[in-house]
Amino acid sequence: MSQFMVEFELPNPFPEKLIIKIPAQRMKVNQLLEDGKIQSYALSMDRDRLWCVVNADDELEVMRIIGEFPLIEYMQPTITELMFNNAVVMKVPAFSLN
Repeated sequence: MSQFMVEFELPNPFPEKLIIKIPAQRMKVNQLLEDGKIQSYALSMDRDRLWCVVNADDELEVMRIIGEFPLIEYMQPTITELMFNNAVVMKVPAFSLN
């Protein structure tokens, strides 16, 4: 499995129809994060760019995954396969019943 950086260009200002779909977008992103299909999701302060790191076998699978985004019709994606992606992993100590 590979990782892909997807950069999205967003409309500025946001159309009203986009704003209405933001809660559905957040729910979908949270589900994809939980499922391990996306590694990270970030929005620029000026809200005109969004980035996510997608775990997929190929670019076609990336397109399928981001195609599930409720806001995809308002987003212009650029997909780049990554050589590596260093990320901080939070380690949780093992739980003991003792």
